[in-house]
Amino acid sequence: MQISQAPSLRVHETGKPFADQSGQRLRQWYGVDTGMFYDKRVFYITSIAHCYPGKTGKGADRRPPLGCARLWLEKEMEIVQNEIFIIIGSVAARYFFPQSDFTELVFAQGLMLRDKPAIVLPHPSPTNWRWLTAHPEFESGRLPQIREIIADIVSRMHNIGS
Repeated sequence: MQISQAPSLRVHETGKPFADQSGQRLRQWYGVDTGMFYDKRVFYITSIAHCYPGKTGKGADRRPPLGCARLWLEKEMEIVQNEIFIIIGSVAARYFFPQSDFTELVFAQGLMLRDKPAIVLPHPSPTNWRWLTAHPEFESGRLPQIREIIADIVSRMHNIGS
C-alpha cells in the first residue's frame, strides 16, 4: 500500500495516480515498469487526501485536509490486505509518525506501522531536489535496499497470481 500526500492537479484530472514526473521517478526508484506499477494486485495506491487540495498563494500545492485521511484513508487501511506500507513524502510521514524526524524515517530499518513493515520515501517530485541533493546517500545506499524489498514482494505477488 503506497500512501502519499494528495493527487496533483494532473492526477486529479486524469484519475490516474502518479501519472506525472513524480510517478516516472517513483517507478524508477522501485525498478518496475508502468504496467507493474499500475497492477492493482501488486500496488494499492492511495493518499492522505483523495482530491487535489488546490494551490497556495505562493503557487505550491496546499496541504491535504486531515479530515480526508480520518474519513477515508483509515477505512482503506482496515480493508486492504497489504504486506507493507510505502509512505511517500514528508506530509504523509508526518501524519503517521508525527514526532519523528523525516530524514531519520527515510533511513530507518525495521520501521513498523500497524504491525506491518513500513518504508518512508522522500517525495519523488522534481521540486524536491533540495532534499535529494542534501542526502545523496538515499540514492546510493537506501534506494538499493528499497528496490530489493519491492522486488521480493513483486515476485511473490506474481507467483500468487500465476
